[in-house]
Amino acid sequence: MKMKTYIFDAAGVTVRKFTRSVWNIMGTVLKLLLVSLALFIVLYLILSLVISTDTEKHLRQENKLYEKAFADIPERQKLLSESIDILAWKDGRVYEEVFHTNAPDPDPVGSLDFLFGADTIPDGKIVTYTSAKADVLLGTAGKVDEAFEKIYRTLASKDFVMPPMTLPVKEVSSPQIGAATGERMNPFYKTDVKHNGLDVIVPQGSTVYAPAEGTVEKVVRTSKGEGNTVTIRHAGGYVTRYLHLAEIYVSQGQLVRRGGKIASIGMSGNSYAPHLHYEVLLDGEVRNPVNYLFGSVSPSEYANYLYMSINTRQSMD
Repeated sequence: MKMKTYIFDAAGVTVRKFTRSVWNIMGTVLKLLLVSLALFIVLYLILSLVISTDTEKHLRQENKLYEKAFADIPERQKLLSESIDILAWKDGRVYEEVFHTNAPDPDPVGSLDFLFGADTIPDGKIVTYTSAKADVLLGTAGKVDEAFEKIYRTLASKDFVMPPMTLPVKEVSSPQIGAATGERMNPFYKTDVKHNGLDVIVPQGSTVYAPAEGTVEKVVRTSKGEGNTVTIRHAGGYVTRYLHLAEIYVSQGQLVRRGGKIASIGMSGNSYAPHLHYEVLLDGEVRNPVNYLFGSVSPSEYANYLYMSINTRQSMD
């Protein structure tokens, strides 16, 4: 049996039946909703701040890994930029030393990042910018054509002399290319010394071939210093030298043809291991032999040779 509720009215000194109004009911419901919402928020904060799900833990671990990985990106970007500058400089030196002309300028167009904001750029500006870039490309293409014309004219000239452009040893891969000219770490003194040639690491007894026609200017047989050495004078003021040889097959004053056998690989003199120390000189000045190899290898092989010769700090003699 449902019990009825009565309230005492002190003003009228009477007892009357208690009845709930619609507003009382709505107020009670609203209070319950507010209390429930507050409890839900408190529980959510506790769960989110104190208790971590497996997904959140995994994401935090990934964030830490990304922070460590990306910390080295600026330094790597700097090293890459420096390497590109070195390659560009070397490319210029190749054209200057071999073809006696300037290398064509690199593509100045740059990136196309501006296209990512194309939806906010007026069409007129995009057309103008694209037209300007096209003019730059056409100008660059013209310079490339002009550079090739200079090369062809130089090659066709009666006074032009082809420098020694062949690698003096056969079947050489890029990992066998060692230190080139410049300051390199000497294996005996453990300090940087001037290195005037290119180290090519090949098995002892391998044959050394003449990279171009020439006359044997000097033959030295000794167990000290540069070891057994052959010097060949070529046309155009070029001289090639071969150090730390084993057997020598030519004699002073002998005329050798391109591809002719002149010696075998050894480690005579101050040599850390069997290898060929190859030098190229023009009018008595030391040149980097790597710049005289791209005539006998593919562009990709030459790029690898160049990379290895620049980055190898330890010489073999």
